[in-house]
Amino acid sequence: MAVAQTLAQKLIAAACGKPAVEVGEIVTCNVDLAMFHDSSGPRRLKPMLEALGAPLWDKSKIVLVMDHYVPEADDESRRIVRIARDWASAQQLPNVYDSVGICHVVLPERGHLRPGMLCVGGDSHSPTGGAFGAYMFGVGSTEMLGVVVSGQIWVKVPQTLRMVWHGRLARGVTAKDMMLHMIGRFGMNGGRYQAVEFCGDAVTALSMQERMTLSNMSAELGAQAGLIAPDDTTVAYLRGVGVSADIDVGRWQGDPGARAETHEFDAATLAPQVAAPHSPANTRDVAQFDGVRVQVAYIGACTGAKLDDLRAAASVLRGRRVADGVQLVVAPASLRDAEQAEREGVMAALRDAGAQMLATSCGACAGYGGSIPEGSTVISSTARNFKGRMGAASADVYLGSPYTVAASALTGRIADAREVLA
Repeated sequence: MAVAQTLAQKLIAAACGKPAVEVGEIVTCNVDLAMFHDSSGPRRLKPMLEALGAPLWDKSKIVLVMDHYVPEADDESRRIVRIARDWASAQQLPNVYDSVGICHVVLPERGHLRPGMLCVGGDSHSPTGGAFGAYMFGVGSTEMLGVVVSGQIWVKVPQTLRMVWHGRLARGVTAKDMMLHMIGRFGMNGGRYQAVEFCGDAVTALSMQERMTLSNMSAELGAQAGLIAPDDTTVAYLRGVGVSADIDVGRWQGDPGARAETHEFDAATLAPQVAAPHSPANTRDVAQFDGVRVQVAYIGACTGAKLDDLRAAASVLRGRRVADGVQLVVAPASLRDAEQAEREGVMAALRDAGAQMLATSCGACAGYGGSIPEGSTVISSTARNFKGRMGAASADVYLGSPYTVAASALTGRIADAREVLA
């Protein structure tokens, strides 16, 4: 009799060529895709590859995204990006995306992810790929070296934590609020390097970009992977970005009865969430931060400036102006999303409200760009608010959804977007 398997177990079993795997088992998996960016990739991999005299295993399965040090602001940035561009050209890499957006958004919108894949990324937020029913996780440069030479990596089969969300989110409440709530409840090691699977009718009701936020921030929960079983929404998104290959939705579902630690939540009662400095785990309901004044409202990053996020912010800001003394900064997550937002009038609404537009890159989320003044209080749609994370070591950074950031920009203090939307 076949042993019931979680989605994580099924994905790993397929990657290592076994019919089933057990929690705690260590297996060698074939990698379907390896992604890295200008910061994590060529400048670190190139000298190690040259020292080994080793070729790349399969260039068609490697994706390079220039998103951290662009646009180049100084000599060091120019040096790092030049290394990446020169190496990509010398290697004749077929999948290179230069200054068109953040890797975690560019990868799926260019059709590189599909259910059933096992992927690695040279960035801690690589679990974003789990939103598509792929087992994807972040690795360091040494592990990435092994992958790009051999096409394989070892994996210890994780226990699964099932986060079951019932009901529907209220208007003005998002996947970002769901994640901040879970991180606040379980802490940043709550996942204990296991696989987290998000499910329930509140999750299936989410758009793909909202699902990407859940999977992305499983990293802040301390998980290796953040998985969502594929469905019709997944297929529709992938067809929309040009994926024509067969997509097997039925195979990539966890078996009923598969062993998992399960936690349940009520989406309908969830209030907007805010994380106080200097940890995403310092999360409470937005009402508990009433009166906290802000000088900067930042809408950016792979968790907070996708098309859905820009639309959310515009729905709050349209026809209004930000408060005096507040700097509203918007850095769209991808050029493709920014162009669609422009066509829809979303970008115009943000600009008319007083937003300053920055390039489609990681920007201030990764401490680049200089848009966060020292000593300021910031409300940000990014994933992390560690001290100095956004570049200014003396800044106090609060995290919230794009709705919350936009509402706070209007009032000059941390605010509940539901009050504005009402």
